[in-house]
Amino acid sequence: MRVAFLLLLILHAVVHLFWFAHAFGWVEQEYFNKVIPPMVGFSWFLAAFFLLASAILLGKGRLNWFHPALIGVLISQMWIFSAWEATKLGSLVNLIILIGVFIGYSKSRFEGHFQEDVQATFENLLLSGKRLKEKHLKSLPNVVQHYIRRSGAVGQPKVENFYLEFDGEMRRQGEAWFRFSSRQYNFIPRPKRLFFMKARVKGISTQGYHSYQPPSAKMTVKALSIYPVVKADSPEMLQTETVTFLNDLCLFAPGALIDERIQWETLDEFRVKAIFTYQKIQISAVLFFNTEGDLVDFHSEDRYDIGQMKFLPFSTPVKEYRVFEGIRLPSYGEATWHYPDGPFVYGKFKLKTVRYNQTEMTGEDS
Repeated sequence: MRVAFLLLLILHAVVHLFWFAHAFGWVEQEYFNKVIPPMVGFSWFLAAFFLLASAILLGKGRLNWFHPALIGVLISQMWIFSAWEATKLGSLVNLIILIGVFIGYSKSRFEGHFQEDVQATFENLLLSGKRLKEKHLKSLPNVVQHYIRRSGAVGQPKVENFYLEFDGEMRRQGEAWFRFSSRQYNFIPRPKRLFFMKARVKGISTQGYHSYQPPSAKMTVKALSIYPVVKADSPEMLQTETVTFLNDLCLFAPGALIDERIQWETLDEFRVKAIFTYQKIQISAVLFFNTEGDLVDFHSEDRYDIGQMKFLPFSTPVKEYRVFEGIRLPSYGEATWHYPDGPFVYGKFKLKTVRYNQTEMTGEDS
């Protein structure tokens, strides 16, 4: 649909260029004998220019592609009315483009909320620049110390924020998998997790925004960025997203596990319990390590299944460790609910990009 719409913009622009050429006598339209004043002819050229500019921006994936499209359609429609019999078909094309403009505006507005929240956080951000040293690990369980050392975090700047990009698949119970891509920003000293996802569900463009900004947490998913499919901002969301925040720290910011808000209990040689407390929320998870010292699973009993509004055991088994930004991290993981009748994998995540201690928005947000 996106490609078809892009081609429609280009074709509509080409038609306007023909009318521009007709106005100056460069091309003859046999079925149209009306004289077009040069000023009107030049306006056809302007309409074509804006429509082509919109097609280029859309082709590059820019959120603001619809601005020039709207200008082009308004110029086009103004002169279509002046030569209605010969050009009325153009009104139908303009109507289709206007529908696309409305969807484009809605998409830009929805994604803009995410970008505004990220930008507002960076405007008030100061990094300490301190480095993680061996002495900072002394109070941690041995297996966690080994995990942090093995990751390569010792000697690196302390992680105060990080940016992640994923590709993957998700599904609901009884439904087919759909592909998605996502990007997120996590801020640690004052916890925040801002996660934005793009997907195509049953052929329909769908976007989701998870905002964890204590004391609130929200999740909104919209089809075509217009119709809300999921909207959750209940108190249970805050606890659920706090578990997710801790999960991100354990998997993608090993050096951040020195955080004083995390209390540790050693269960055995390969298992520890992490208890994270922030404001009035306290959650916990059990971390599983293999014999080499890699974290291989994260299991929590404190996460809500928002669809069913009840606690369900939640886990994220991970594997395929790679080096990102000098830190050894798992590049593949699964999100799993453990129902009474057995586990259900609802998400598969492939890590594409990691950046630490950013001072401004990155990737397509910049």
